[in-house]
Amino acid sequence: MNGSQVTIDHVSKHFGSFHALNDINFTIRQGEFFSLLGPSGCGKTTLLRIIAGFEFPDDGAVLFDDQNIIPLQPNKRPSNTVFQSYALFPHMSVYENVAFPLRLKKIDKKIIDQKVKEYLSLVQLEQHMYKKPNQLSGGQRQRVAIARALINEPKVLLLDEPLSALDAKLRSNLLVELDRLHDKIGITFIYVTHDQSEALAVSDRIAVMNSGNVLQVGTPFEIYESPATQFVAQFIGETNLFESTVVNCESYKVPGKADIEHMVTLNVPALGMQARLKGDTQATKEEDKNILVTDYEHTDEGQKVAFTVRPEKIRITTEEPDVKGRKDINVFKGVVEEPVYTGFQSKFYVRLENGTIVKVFKQHTNYLDDGPEIEWKDTVYISWSAEDGYIVEDINK
Repeated sequence: MNGSQVTIDHVSKHFGSFHALNDINFTIRQGEFFSLLGPSGCGKTTLLRIIAGFEFPDDGAVLFDDQNIIPLQPNKRPSNTVFQSYALFPHMSVYENVAFPLRLKKIDKKIIDQKVKEYLSLVQLEQHMYKKPNQLSGGQRQRVAIARALINEPKVLLLDEPLSALDAKLRSNLLVELDRLHDKIGITFIYVTHDQSEALAVSDRIAVMNSGNVLQVGTPFEIYESPATQFVAQFIGETNLFESTVVNCESYKVPGKADIEHMVTLNVPALGMQARLKGDTQATKEEDKNILVTDYEHTDEGQKVAFTVRPEKIRITTEEPDVKGRKDINVFKGVVEEPVYTGFQSKFYVRLENGTIVKVFKQHTNYLDDGPEIEWKDTVYISWSAEDGYIVEDINK
């Protein structure tokens, strides 16, 4: 690999009384496609500007491999930045824009010509090299900016929301090209975005940020399937999130599986005021707000937690599901408040008998396998496995 390992070593930054970054500390691996993800104002661009050298931290250091680069000016750092606004010279051709960094270094013209054509080929723009930026589409201009950043052969490429000015389809296509480029050149990419679908699609790992803090660092799978906090669960994709209390934890043998699962019984007031169906028996009054979830972290009886279950993990049917002998299946009855058809899937907003709305996504696979069509005001049953729910942070923290 040609990239550098980047260590963010306890970095803090304040603008007056505003805390932009609060003791940020993590490591980006060599050659990784790493995303900084979060809403506007969370600190992700400030952190990228510190790595680039356009801002300086109040505390902490940034290391490329073992070298602290904070004392270095931006042009002395082994990194280049691709901006949202392209920052191309309008009076120069595509060729001259890409050649500009090498001309500053007074490199031989033959080498410049060879490298410019090489990098324009890399971004598939060799046929447009003599055009001016205003003759290109937005996606083509961004590819020129990427080629210009790469021609210096940096150890780290910094990308500050580079696709946000593009329309959705073009953004999707260019994202695939970015991923292809990363795989081909092998340097470290640090990608800033507020779009969680972008980050999930291309990242090796993601740092989710909010209010100047890093809430979780992990692979897209870990971030989506095992969110560390309520904020992460809600920001990444769509989910159903409920406050709850741990009733007890017990070992349970799931039918058809060799391993013993540790099941937590949660008291969830938002799902209460109705009997939860347990196989062929009705729950008692004391159990009517209880659900089961697999315990991946240690939880204590009486602990206040948040419980989340993704809409696509929930099954929706017009007939009561047969869950006899399956204590690990949670089943509730409700009415379709709002069906939303989106092409590849339908979204259902199901109102339970106590008034709580639960989101359910149903993927469209094969017409004959979809079963009876579910419509507005239909009485339905929703169900999910204890393994598909997840306990996140203590709600009192």
